[in-house]
Amino acid sequence: MNESILQKLSRMVTGKSGRWIVIGIWIALTAILTFTLPSVGEKEVNKTVDLPSDAPSMQADELMEREFPNSSGVPALLTWHREGGLADEDLAAVQELNAELTKNPLPNQSFLPPIDKVPLPALKEFISEDGTTLVQTIFFAEDAGAEELKENLNDIQALVKKQGIGNPFKEDIDSSELSIRVTGPVGISVDATGLFKGADVTLLIGTVLLVLVLLLLIYRSPLLAIIPLIGVGFAYLVTSPILGFMADKGWITVDAQSISIMTVLLFGAGTDYCLFLISHYRTELRKIENKRKALMHAFTDSSGAIAMSGLTIVISLLTLLVAEYGAYTRFAVPFSLSILIMGIAALTLVPAILAVFGRASFFPIIPRTPEMEEERAQKTGKPVKRQKKTNKIGSGIGNLVIKKPWTVVIISVVIFGILGAYSTQVKYTYDILSSFPEDMDSREGFAIISDAYSPGELAPAKIVIDTEGKDIPLTDALKEVDIVETVSDPEEGAINKNLKAYTVKFSINPYSLEAMDKIPALKTAAESALTNADVKKASDKVWISGQTATQHDNQVTSDKDRTIIIPLIVILIALLLLAYLRSITAMIYLMGTVILSYTAALGLGWFILHNFMGVEAIQGAIPLYAFVFLVALGEDYNIFMVSSIWKKKKSMPIKQAIKEGVSETSGVITSAGIILAATFAVLTTVPIQVLVQFGLITSIGVLMDTFIVRPFLVPALTALLGRYAFWPSKAKMYEGKKEN
Repeated sequence: MNESILQKLSRMVTGKSGRWIVIGIWIALTAILTFTLPSVGEKEVNKTVDLPSDAPSMQADELMEREFPNSSGVPALLTWHREGGLADEDLAAVQELNAELTKNPLPNQSFLPPIDKVPLPALKEFISEDGTTLVQTIFFAEDAGAEELKENLNDIQALVKKQGIGNPFKEDIDSSELSIRVTGPVGISVDATGLFKGADVTLLIGTVLLVLVLLLLIYRSPLLAIIPLIGVGFAYLVTSPILGFMADKGWITVDAQSISIMTVLLFGAGTDYCLFLISHYRTELRKIENKRKALMHAFTDSSGAIAMSGLTIVISLLTLLVAEYGAYTRFAVPFSLSILIMGIAALTLVPAILAVFGRASFFPIIPRTPEMEEERAQKTGKPVKRQKKTNKIGSGIGNLVIKKPWTVVIISVVIFGILGAYSTQVKYTYDILSSFPEDMDSREGFAIISDAYSPGELAPAKIVIDTEGKDIPLTDALKEVDIVETVSDPEEGAINKNLKAYTVKFSINPYSLEAMDKIPALKTAAESALTNADVKKASDKVWISGQTATQHDNQVTSDKDRTIIIPLIVILIALLLLAYLRSITAMIYLMGTVILSYTAALGLGWFILHNFMGVEAIQGAIPLYAFVFLVALGEDYNIFMVSSIWKKKKSMPIKQAIKEGVSETSGVITSAGIILAATFAVLTTVPIQVLVQFGLITSIGVLMDTFIVRPFLVPALTALLGRYAFWPSKAKMYEGKKEN
């Protein structure tokens, strides 16, 4: 964007008629989209596939569905439990429920083992050794959504209540009363959806209230606290139906998790853009009497940096589209579109609203020129209100970084280096159960199974081999893998009789990283057994399905995406910085500082989570999510501060430009950073560990950028490099007296 375009746009959005036209367009657009298109929340799909169709576990699932239909489906595990031991009447209730479900299957029920026809003595053989627990398995259709599954589980609860045995689903699992919990893949899926669905509204309300309070504390102006929220609110109301339309057409898929984080990002980053414009406006109002001219100057000074920072985030988020892992690609369009629309709102709607209210926006602390203050003092008979000439803290920091740049750089790099080194100690998990509160039904059910049976009961693996008609001693080969507890007798394929399926139960949590790491060992054991029997191309004749295999593929796919996306983001942001600043040197050290602060945030976040919150491992997707946000958002603050230095270096020595640039931007960037960090910190209040971990690490990273990278490290590096900080830019430099 060149200066003439910015001036034209500023005249348009601040003009007497133009401002009302802009506001009218936003109101009309919001109304039309809201009433003609579905909201994004109406098009949530929480039963989504994260893996590509060629992933090994996906191919195995397809084979299982075709060749072993009786084994296909997603299991719900009903844990019937009584601390004193299950009584005969408890087992009768189990069989009664099974008989009813056999006679009148649930809408999405696909298969039900006939335990209602098993004699009571035989049924007792299925009870755990301690006599407290029996697991009843019900299979549901693979394509059933979480909401449909939830309705099926509600129907089961209703059937149990009709038996007149109370409500075991609400009884404490440690009591002597009969309790029932639903776990397994179905229970976990329903609980996960319920958590995110509840978090959606909670996060929105919490974020809005937090931002409102912080804005009131920062500006002490009721109107100025509301104006940014109006801008963000309109951006959200426009974004939601557009995303709903795209989801309705099948162009994108949205889930509750992406909508939750999108809301936080929109309010955090959107408020920042508004603050940068408002801060410039307040400064100009203290120099220029005409409020429209002041707003036009503020718009011209800040809009380029706002547009650039918004573009940085949009492009960074769009890189997620190249991912194969569905959880990443689902974030790309909602996040990038929301920031794009927010950027447009910050450059049109917000300045138009400020143009309507003018100086009154800042009531009761209204900024005026010195002449206006004197005139007002004469009319009221009060002393002239003197303006603060400098930001003392910002000016002090500016002095420090230009006088002792080496000290600042060394201390900053040492702190970040130590924390970054600690990030190598981070442990990762893909265990979704660890994200749940301990009192969640599916997690309690898993605890019961782990204590009474084996944790492997939760999600057995299915291993299929093509024997080519040969006798393959696979059972013994599989039992050699140390986590394998039991291996079932083989089941024959429905179409291809040479296919044999074995059910494998683990001795450990099937969702754990240790279990996932053993999937290659299971495949190797099966391949070796086939090879020893002279079966050719054994690697193409082994398939492993089940939750553990799926989680293993999730890890492999996610890790592969991370190795592609992180370098791509770095390259794209580097090119944007190069285009905006026209300086290779600046591009290198600005990118280096945010990457350094990212590793430090990951290290400090892990230190807090592991040592103070008892977290054994963080979710595997968090490093990429945190990188995308922290690198893009971190560059925002660098762009705003460096833009100020770049402009000032034309009229003053470089060190003076750095000092004044730090002083000028310190207040607004600090305010913006606190608000952004606080909005991400809201994520730590929800009972979902993946959001707690992401929110904490991202908040720490934003605070590091706000209080270390932007005020100290970047300006100190700029001071050390001097004129070379702008190389090879030919931009105008101050030609006055040379600095020592």
